[in-house]
Amino acid sequence: MAVCSISVVPIGTTTPSISQYVADCVRVLDSFKDLKYDLSAMCTIVEGDLDRILEAVKRMHGVPFEKGAQRVLTSLTIDDRQDKGLTIEGKLRAVKEKF
Repeated sequence: MAVCSISVVPIGTTTPSISQYVADCVRVLDSFKDLKYDLSAMCTIVEGDLDRILEAVKRMHGVPFEKGAQRVLTSLTIDDRQDKGLTIEGKLRAVKEKF
């Protein structure tokens, strides 16, 4: 299981606000019932099978184009451990234990 951070930013829109684009991208992600996600102020954290996450990211990346954006910048960071399971909660707990 992988934990990823995703940020989709439309460029070339008629407004500096992107919250509606973000909401529409999260709506796409929400349709992937096998993925767990946590929305934050700067990105969305997703946990699940890497192939499914990549499928979701591809669909999310397309959302701003469907809404008229001329350019889209999507950032994806993948944390994929092979030695043990990974979860959003586990990553947070590991830091809090050391804090």
